[in-house]
Amino acid sequence: MDDGEVLKKRGYIMGINLGEGSYAKVKSAYSERLKCNVAVKIIDKKKAPRDFLDRFLPREIEMLARVKHYAIVKTYEIFETSEGKVYIVTELGVQGDLLEFIKKKGAIPEEIARKMFNQLASAMKYCHELDIVHRDLKCENLLLDKEYNIKLTDFGFAKRLSRDDDGRVILSKTFCGSAAYAAPEVLQGIPYQPKVYDIWSMGVVLFIMVCGSMPYDESNIKKMLKLQKEHRVHFPRSKILSVECKDLIYHMLQPDVTRRLCIDEVLMHIWMQEPKAVSDSMLTKPGECSQSQIRSLFGKESISQPSDNEQVKQEIRHEDLENLDTVSDQMQRTSL
Repeated sequence: MDDGEVLKKRGYIMGINLGEGSYAKVKSAYSERLKCNVAVKIIDKKKAPRDFLDRFLPREIEMLARVKHYAIVKTYEIFETSEGKVYIVTELGVQGDLLEFIKKKGAIPEEIARKMFNQLASAMKYCHELDIVHRDLKCENLLLDKEYNIKLTDFGFAKRLSRDDDGRVILSKTFCGSAAYAAPEVLQGIPYQPKVYDIWSMGVVLFIMVCGSMPYDESNIKKMLKLQKEHRVHFPRSKILSVECKDLIYHMLQPDVTRRLCIDEVLMHIWMQEPKAVSDSMLTKPGECSQSQIRSLFGKESISQPSDNEQVKQEIRHEDLENLDTVSDQMQRTSL
């Protein structure tokens, strides 16, 4: 029985292909019960690698069934057929993902980026309070609903934290994620605090949101790691950003894990608070309207067009990073 027939029996009319990998694909579908479009992730267990089936798929299913937050995609149904296919039916990001949006429209003005990033931070606080870590935060995994609200998705690398007898978090040794969003401790293959790793990735996301470019050039992993460890964050001169925004990004991209912000400190940061009035530090580029509606802004074409470099979404999942050349070989890149 093909996927269309399987879904039809469950009350879904299959639509277009949204993405496809070696053992999984994502389709759009219309739910006759919900009266709306949904996304269906279809995993072929016969083609999937053993470590994925034994570790990552069960974790993903557990996480999706557990998390319920306004800024996390809703999971409507998970079922498996006798033919060895798993179907995960979720909310559809009708406006695509954040990376696609930024590549098309350019950097997001701070007052709108603040609202969107607050949604992401709220979702991460919810997860971290449940001792759930995502470990693959990136713009591609932030979907946009019809009102351009953030919806966190893809819990394929998520897990619940393990603790020792004294209640201390057991460090993670599974080095996963994408090169552009990976913290220096992960790039070096050092056992890491997963929540702290999530914060670094959030810092990369915010940089991309307000700058429209990547904070580091991941085409040279060794050079990127050197810049990260020296705590060097170069903001584009063409972007006029507030001191508060730069400060938040700088403290999330902190290579010293003992000094990197936690999620509560991110949410309490001054930049995250809605300004009561426009301050001198909240500067905008000429022609930007700081009070415009999100929808009206997003309906406009961006003045500055992104490069045509290919977007790459391949993830890494490896237990031992012997050297940085290995990282460079196994991590592909996301270009803006």
